[in-house]
Amino acid sequence: MTAAAGAGRLHTAYLQPGSSSFTEFLAGVAPELLPAHRDLPRGVEVAAPHGTTIVAVEFAGGVVMAGDRRATMGNLIANRDMDKVYAADEYSVVGIAGTAGVALEVVRLYQVELEHYEKIEGAIMSIEGKANRLASMIRGNLGLAMQGLSVVPIFGGFDLDERRGRIFSYDVTGGCYPERDHHSIGSGSMFARGSLKKTWRPGMGESDAVRSCLEALYDAADDDSATGGPDVGRRIWPRVAVVDVEGVRLIEDDELAGMVTDLVAARRDNPGGAR
Repeated sequence: MTAAAGAGRLHTAYLQPGSSSFTEFLAGVAPELLPAHRDLPRGVEVAAPHGTTIVAVEFAGGVVMAGDRRATMGNLIANRDMDKVYAADEYSVVGIAGTAGVALEVVRLYQVELEHYEKIEGAIMSIEGKANRLASMIRGNLGLAMQGLSVVPIFGGFDLDERRGRIFSYDVTGGCYPERDHHSIGSGSMFARGSLKKTWRPGMGESDAVRSCLEALYDAADDDSATGGPDVGRRIWPRVAVVDVEGVRLIEDDELAGMVTDLVAARRDNPGGAR
């Protein structure tokens, strides 16, 4: 943004009172920078990479969220190691499915939105507030979604008031829905959800929750070509994040490698995962 009058002077928009929402500020000052304000010519179909399956599981101390790494463009693999799970702030994570480029831009804007709120208000937003802010951003993207550039996230975080993990799902119109126990989104979500129903149990610990997510992604990749399974040859593992009372922690590849290798070995003579 340019200086108002003279070098070193802030634009007048920075000096006016407003809400704690960075998105609202941007919409009033430079709306062209928002993803929703980039309309496409009517009737034009854009071939863009799409991200797919994300799973989230509640455990006794918080939430685990995991995503495969494949992005597809039609029948092609556009990217083999795309990150689809991101820390939104210190106590929440967001996973993305849909048009990859738009989704990544929405996530970055959402991260700034939460950071801006903390700086203005001097406090962390409630988990319901975070979920609803993301819903309004998805709702603002409806125009692009109608042209095939949809973004459907999944949100998870640690509720500092209730001291537990919580999961929220969305639709392309910005509808926000609290979920219980576990949830999945993306093209492989049907298969992942079936797997989670068999492996999830109340009060499970963190390590069991991580394994449940890994098994769900494995089952999704087994039946959905758009979902990437563990790539042992390239050492590409799912992206896994844990959120608990201590905050967000991304599990390192070295730690995941052993867990995924054990899972692949266990499925070698039991590809369907029968118990």
